[in-house]
Amino acid sequence: MSNYYEQSLNSTKLFKVYDTKYPRIKRYLGEEIKFVGENLQGNEKVLEVGTGYGRIIKELAPFASKLVGIDISKESVELGRNYIKESPKCSIEVMDAHNLKFGEEFDVVLCLQNGLSAMKGYPMDLIRQCMKVLVPGGKAYFSTYSPKFWNHRIAWFYEQANKGLLGEIDLEKTHDGIIVCKDGFVANTFSEDELKKFGEEFGSDYSIEEVDESSLFLIIKKSIG
Repeated sequence: MSNYYEQSLNSTKLFKVYDTKYPRIKRYLGEEIKFVGENLQGNEKVLEVGTGYGRIIKELAPFASKLVGIDISKESVELGRNYIKESPKCSIEVMDAHNLKFGEEFDVVLCLQNGLSAMKGYPMDLIRQCMKVLVPGGKAYFSTYSPKFWNHRIAWFYEQANKGLLGEIDLEKTHDGIIVCKDGFVANTFSEDELKKFGEEFGSDYSIEEVDESSLFLIIKKSIG
């Protein structure tokens, strides 16, 4: 599935996205990774969809036995393979998150930092793809922005626009959790009620947790049997 991140925000530009001057944004990015790491036992095989250049799997390497990242951008994967070269537990492949080519082989699947919105398409299709590659009893983590984080998120997107990583923000259309840029880029997010709907629609045990007043996590456990 072609998307904005494949066409316009790949490779070295991603470094600039996360090279932010805002300490609160850095904390948000770190707290999501910390939350996942604290929920790992150290023996899991982990898949991250939309891995970019492998920033998250590299940081989680001390907490899992094997980590695989997939991304639709060939440039990002090439950059990422160099970025993780000193992390033998980690690997990155070119793959569409909406068409995963794995069997039931992962203990944990990650779709973090608003990936459920960023990887365009029907969210439940992406959720089903993530769940199908889990072993029975495995868990998938999907995160989106907390509404409490809106002002910080807006500031971060302005910073990206000023760096030329995004188009100019369309103030008339930007509101209620949706950021719209004049180059056509749209960044959605999901409410807690929408996350609950996804969990209920999948029909397996799920929970929703807020992390650091910046993220909402939908955590779905794959049924056994």
